[in-house]
Amino acid sequence: MVVLITGISSGFGLESARLLSLRGYTVYGTVRREVERLADVNYLFADVTDRQAVQKAVEQVLAREGRLDAIVCNAGMGVGGPVEYTTPEDARLQMETNFGGAISLIQAALRPMRLAHSGRIICVTSIGGLMGLPYQAFYSASKFALEGFCEALRLEVKSLGIQVTTVAPGDFSTGFTASRRKVSEEAETSYPAYAAGMRKIEHDERGGLKPEAVARTIEKILRSPRPAPRYVVASPEQRLSVLLKRLLPSRLFSRILGAYYGLR
Repeated sequence: MVVLITGISSGFGLESARLLSLRGYTVYGTVRREVERLADVNYLFADVTDRQAVQKAVEQVLAREGRLDAIVCNAGMGVGGPVEYTTPEDARLQMETNFGGAISLIQAALRPMRLAHSGRIICVTSIGGLMGLPYQAFYSASKFALEGFCEALRLEVKSLGIQVTTVAPGDFSTGFTASRRKVSEEAETSYPAYAAGMRKIEHDERGGLKPEAVARTIEKILRSPRPAPRYVVASPEQRLSVLLKRLLPSRLFSRILGAYYGLR
């Protein structure tokens, strides 16, 4: 099986590329800069915000392999801080990376998959795409958008032999925390709960699961003849929160979530 993964320089992408290559998959992965390379993984240079670069990456895989069996839309970044203090540039970058980047790859891959009447599309979203997280509004927006997009796409391509699955991780210990773009420190004065809330977010991430868990889930999806529409990969408490979001009245769930982050 030939698989193309975006963003394999670290985190979920790196561990997925590592595991899949060890399991015998033909793995291609995109990076934006030169990195230490894994053996048996084919590296392609592409920034997912550059639509033409993404299209070229897909064409390179097709030219070398003659097929593209699966894509994993993994590349992403995070913006943290109150909405009021988030710059238009950061908000745009958030959406163009997490949502727009996935769209570019999916649209580039759909035609060869449709012609082959076969394909797997896996999008890494987040539990932040199932519930709005304070001080990560634009991140949640990008992941909500991707979840909704995949829900619609799943219906469009089902009869064409193409399967669409989302993987929604909870808190994980990766480089994502350190690389998050934050708003100006002025926000701490205007939003007294912001500093403590962000510390709580980062504490949970640093103490979270290891990215190998997401890699194993992606490999499970690729092996499954009929994968589920969505897989939540998170701690028991966070899986429970996803369930409660569906079951509880919105006002009650919002109160619970706000209290967790110190918001009254």
